[in-house]
Amino acid sequence: MTLEVLFAGGPDRWASYRTPLAMALAEAGVDARLADSAEDPERVEVIVYTPGSGPRDFTPYTRLRAVMGLWAGVERIVGNPTLKVPLTRMVDPAMTEGMREYVVGHVLRHHLGLDLDLARQDGVWRQRHVALARERRVGVLGLGALGRAAATALAQLGFSVSGWSRTPRDLPGLSCRHGEAGLAEVLDGAEILVTLLPHTPDTEGLLDARRLARLPAGAVIVNPGRGALIDDDALLAALDSGHLAHATLDVFRTEPLPPDHPFWSHPRVTVTPHIASETRPDTASRVIAENLRRLAAGEPLLHLVDRQRGY
Repeated sequence: MTLEVLFAGGPDRWASYRTPLAMALAEAGVDARLADSAEDPERVEVIVYTPGSGPRDFTPYTRLRAVMGLWAGVERIVGNPTLKVPLTRMVDPAMTEGMREYVVGHVLRHHLGLDLDLARQDGVWRQRHVALARERRVGVLGLGALGRAAATALAQLGFSVSGWSRTPRDLPGLSCRHGEAGLAEVLDGAEILVTLLPHTPDTEGLLDARRLARLPAGAVIVNPGRGALIDDDALLAALDSGHLAHATLDVFRTEPLPPDHPFWSHPRVTVTPHIASETRPDTASRVIAENLRRLAAGEPLLHLVDRQRGY
């Protein structure tokens, strides 16, 4: 039986996904009809979804069996009261690669002090001690697919890595912590802190003034996770006081980041415009195709969202 699939990701993404998604469906042996608009919502069985482009009211889709997100984050849909069917999030291997490279690149940048006077091109010869990776303590908050990949790569480079997650984890080569006491322990030792948690009610403002104060003096934050994980005012205060040396931020509470936001002009902040990683059409299409195959076969879906936990 042919699955009726609505691609609700906007015309630009449809142009990028149409061919690779059709190819992935053929490779997976999935019989599906793809469309980027629904003249008859009652025929639609699956919606491939992105916030801002997809529907807000799912009530008209009376035959809907699943919604499959194209993004890793689901905070803008998970609480929708009209969504009654299974929801999956995107775990794209290429997205994981990109995030790993972004995190490793910026951790190395801060570890080597490339933002310091050492690297200033002004004709002055400056020398200082540069620590080895094994002498640098790195904390990673969030040990899902992205956090695990980043933390493992850093550990393989020799960094002393401690990871934290809401639930217990046992990952080779990593010191894993969980719970409030575990979070405090990771913060206390993190000279460089990487945040890769999802945005949920439990993680909103997780790094407030009290928790930022636990970081060692001169610590650095790299946040490619979610902007709402950090209290902006508390972060600016910690940077202004000198307790934190720098913050590299890729995600923000409001995006695009407003031109007058103090992050843009702060000497201890590096802003990158939500480029740490992205969903790639070729690899993401294979993930969607596999879940469509599973749906047609009555098998469990991959990357199913837990509505209670919010991710």
